[in-house]
Amino acid sequence: MGEEVTFHGMWASPFSRRVELALKLKAIPYQYIEEDLSNKTPSLLSYNPVHKKVPVLVHNDKPVAESMIIIEYMDETWENNPFLPRDPYERAMARFYAKFIDDKLLPTLAKLGQTAGKEKEETIEEIHEQLKVLEDELKGKQFFGGQRIGYLDIVAMILVWLHLAGSITGQKVLSTEKFPLIYEWIERVMKMEVVNECLIPEEKRQDWIQLAQRAPKSASN
Repeated sequence: MGEEVTFHGMWASPFSRRVELALKLKAIPYQYIEEDLSNKTPSLLSYNPVHKKVPVLVHNDKPVAESMIIIEYMDETWENNPFLPRDPYERAMARFYAKFIDDKLLPTLAKLGQTAGKEKEETIEEIHEQLKVLEDELKGKQFFGGQRIGYLDIVAMILVWLHLAGSITGQKVLSTEKFPLIYEWIERVMKMEVVNECLIPEEKRQDWIQLAQRAPKSASN
């Protein structure tokens, strides 16, 4: 059966990059369409009329939106290199912690650049509490998915982005002293060629920081 896969994304979106990583881990051939979020293509607006955001995966002319939904769709459609555990409980926990990252950690990280003084200190403390949850989830594991990269690792790539942002801005919310297991995981995944292919190139990282500071929250998911 012929497979036509098109992926609408945006270079600075961690949500787009997580879908890109999933596509590469599954070795799925695809056509990539870069979106200008200030001037979205008619195709994007047609494929995602509800949210009008990236990423969107189009498989045989059928669109799927929202990064975590896309990744689960891919896992059910292409059975090679499975992302989610086979065990129902472990699968539920992977989804639980992925939702924790998107619903709790990411909104708190978004607040960081909009606060100052005591409020900023309180936001950093909240981030540390949330990172501790993920640190505990890594105990005894090479990856969040166990012995190899999986669904939760793909979603947790935002931790790599947080590490990179700290290196650029000097504001290192994520430290080796507080979160040694997360740092070991970051070092482990950043040694993977496929992960590095999905990171923002060094020459564009400063642009990414500036864009992230002024980007609308509705840009991607």
